Parts: sequence; C-alpha cells; structure tokens
Amino acid sequence: MIVEHSAGGRLDAAPDADSLAALTEFLEAPSFSCLGAKSALHQGGLQARRYGELGSRATTRRLASDLNRFAAGHRRQAPGFASYIACFSGPRDLDEVRFEARLWQQLADLHRWDSEQSDWDAGVDRDPQSPHFGFSFGGQAFFVVGLHPEASRLARRFDWPALAFNPHDQFARLRTEGRFSRLREAIRRREVELQGSLNPNLADFGLAPESRQYSGRQVPPGWRCPVSFTEDQTD
Repeated sequence: MIVEHSAGGRLDAAPDADSLAALTEFLEAPSFSCLGAKSALHQGGLQARRYGELGSRATTRRLASDLNRFAAGHRRQAPGFASYIACFSGPRDLDEVRFEARLWQQLADLHRWDSEQSDWDAGVDRDPQSPHFGFSFGGQAFFVVGLHPEASRLARRFDWPALAFNPHDQFARLRTEGRFSRLREAIRRREVELQGSLNPNLADFGLAPESRQYSGRQVPPGWRCPVSFTEDQTD
C-alpha cells in the first residue's frame, strides 16, 4: 500500500510494513539531517511504499507505476516539499559497493520502462558524468538519495534498502526564492554535528555530477557511473 502523511506527521503503515514504521522514526529522529525530507513529512508531501527486492523485475514494474503517478501528481500540486521513498525488503546485507551497483541497476531498469513513454526532463542532462545531470522519470527530474544498513554516512544508514526520489524543481524554486543557501547550510551543520564531517561527495548542482552523491558512498576522483541513459543504450 502507498502511505502518505497523516495529521500527526506520521506515516500510516499496515501492521506487517515494519519498514515503513521504521522510516517514520528515521525521518523524525533529531539526528536525521535532511530538513527537506522532514518538511515533506510534516507538510503532507511525502509518500512511501514498501516493495520486494531492490532491482527485481516485479519491483521495477510496481515502482515505475507508482513513481509515474507521483511525478504527475507533483506537477499538479501547490509548491512545497515533496519526496517519494521506496523501501525494499532486501537485500539487507549489501556493502556500499554492491548497494551502489543495485541502485544504478534499479534506475537503469526504471528508465528502460519509462523511455518509450516520457521524454527526459529538459531541465537536466541525461549524461551521469555531466555536472547538470539529474535522473528523469515520467518527464520529472529527481535527485535520488540511497539509504541502506551498511552506509558509512550515518544520515544514510537505514534498516532497509531505500531510494528517496526528490523532485529537482523544488530546489530550483528555493534558489529563486533565496532560501536554498540557508537550507543547505542548516543541513550541512546537522551533518557535521552527527558525524563530525561532511560527505566529501557533496557539491552544488552544476559544479559536479550529482550522480556521485546518489549511493552515499565516498567514490574516488575517477569514478564513473556504471550505467548510461543515452538513447542507444536503453534498448
């Protein structure tokens, strides 16, 4: 089932959906550094669903349908923070390298499903090595945040594998309104308080490929994204 925020700012989960209940606690914890996700939860802009195994065919089919519906709904809604978080039943024993591989496999599979139905969002590049890259689905650009049990960054360490899809346009709106820098600095202060350092992959949009940040792993300087979203590699 898809769950959305309730009046108390929590996610309503089925009794067996313990990953969704854990997600609520994770987002509401004082140690969680992303203020945008907290705002999405409390403003009613956060949706979440539990799926099967990350990267499986059945998971991709269900996630694609739900994410497409979220993207369409986001474009119709009033401005505000929004996020779609997909929680997966497993695998829960992935180290950072293997989680990164699964994450990109899942995004490539989603794009393959979507490529015949939607154009890539014109506001971002489709080349993961570009400093203007953003993952596009349903014509909507997203900044993707990976969470999993073995994450070295504490703000990314969650009991289940999960992917948070955050619409790009909300960040552009914050920049236009002059609020983005303040939010970014507040998040980074909380990150330092939690772990004593910032993730070295952090960079503002347009300065370095955001693909380096998706998995949360500290990637080496010469890292290249393992998948491509160019037309000739999505057949």
